[in-house]
Amino acid sequence: MPPKLELHADRLFPADGSVRAIARALYASIKDAPIISPHGHTDPAWFAQNAPFGDATDLLLRPDHYMFRMLYSQGIALEDLGIGPAKATYDPRKAWRILAQNWHLFRGTPTRMWSDWVFAEVFGMTDMLCAETADAYFDTITDKLGTDAFRPRALFDRFNIAVIATTESPLDDLAHHAAIMAENASGGWQGRVVTAYRPDPVVDPDFEGFRANLDRFSQITGQDCTTWQGYLDAHRQRRAFFARHGATSTDHGHPTAQTANLSARDAAALFDTIVAGTFTAAEAELFRAQMLTEMAAMSLDDGLVMQIHPGSFRNHNEALFHTFGRDKGADIPMRTDYVHALKPLLDAYGNEPGLSIILFTLDESVYARELAPLAGHYPCLKLGPAWWFHDSPEGMRRFRQATTETAGFYNTVGFNDDTRAFLSIPARHDVARRIDCGFLAQLVAEHRLADWEAAELARDLTNGLVKKAYRL
Repeated sequence: MPPKLELHADRLFPADGSVRAIARALYASIKDAPIISPHGHTDPAWFAQNAPFGDATDLLLRPDHYMFRMLYSQGIALEDLGIGPAKATYDPRKAWRILAQNWHLFRGTPTRMWSDWVFAEVFGMTDMLCAETADAYFDTITDKLGTDAFRPRALFDRFNIAVIATTESPLDDLAHHAAIMAENASGGWQGRVVTAYRPDPVVDPDFEGFRANLDRFSQITGQDCTTWQGYLDAHRQRRAFFARHGATSTDHGHPTAQTANLSARDAAALFDTIVAGTFTAAEAELFRAQMLTEMAAMSLDDGLVMQIHPGSFRNHNEALFHTFGRDKGADIPMRTDYVHALKPLLDAYGNEPGLSIILFTLDESVYARELAPLAGHYPCLKLGPAWWFHDSPEGMRRFRQATTETAGFYNTVGFNDDTRAFLSIPARHDVARRIDCGFLAQLVAEHRLADWEAAELARDLTNGLVKKAYRL
């Protein structure tokens, strides 16, 4: 007999009984609150077209780099999972069996915790995923995905999602967002799906196809994006277009947090070098740095909230990148400086209360030393939640422990799930809510917070701060 799949009611709560009781009460007050997902990477076509999802592998394994990077680390070929050029010849059932046979690899990981929640709460599975149950899982999940109750909009409503943000390039026509907005306006489905402006393909000179992207940028906007002024005007135009499609934020996935504040003349000269393709690595970094400051200036004008996600060495596995492309689990965290890197931008705009910049990090060593003191001082800065490799129970606790004493709670922005894995969204939010309630319960037990303050904070950390920070 396969082992049973059980979700303990007290999972992630403190082990001490008296503190656990406080955490339970706090959690009960916010566990059913609507989900606000202000930053993520789900596909807007899902919600615009509302077509049935595919099979279990296509929905739960192939898009989730948390899953396939672990399998790859154990020598399993990505081709066998239906990833890359061999997708047309792969067998989704066999790929699912590979996952099931190797499910033990995920013990103790957040992926295991999120997935068990999805299996139990969304699909009603009662036995644990393993080699013995692989086919039963595949058939049950795939069959249910073919029913109306498991279409994207039905799940969106079932998950009690108030709003979800996707992330698109400036080169995207946002047709799916337009279709959703038209249906909202006509009295049809009322799910709120907004976009976010991710300019990396036309801001990062090292982005593959950058020069061709600039040409496309020119075509879309009618601006000459080989000139500095035309290029900046194109960004302003597209940001306004994104805002009309619901965007309240921009997102910047730079290698570092470096900013610069060049004169207009020097910035134009640098841009000419970038366009000519004769730039050095240092000049590429300087251009990215300058563009963060330019984006901050534009945010002061149009009100879009900036999100800066630095510190990932993207596509570290060069052979994998050339064969399979981006986002195949080979991004690796790096050391990141914020104090010196952000100073040019902050010298220019750091005291502007109308500017909102949300900082993320993959370098936990800077939480207490750099990020919390910066956010605890500059009016424009807020701290994003524990991110990516650290959006785990331990990572979330470390974040609160390292930042609260200096930045407090109200210089943070609640939780965002930052995921492509749609069905894991409620599971991820549930983990964040449980961890925050446990943290608050400890403060109450130590008589550092009154119980009513903890209850108010639980609501703010669940929904209040994210609404305010992302202007939703």
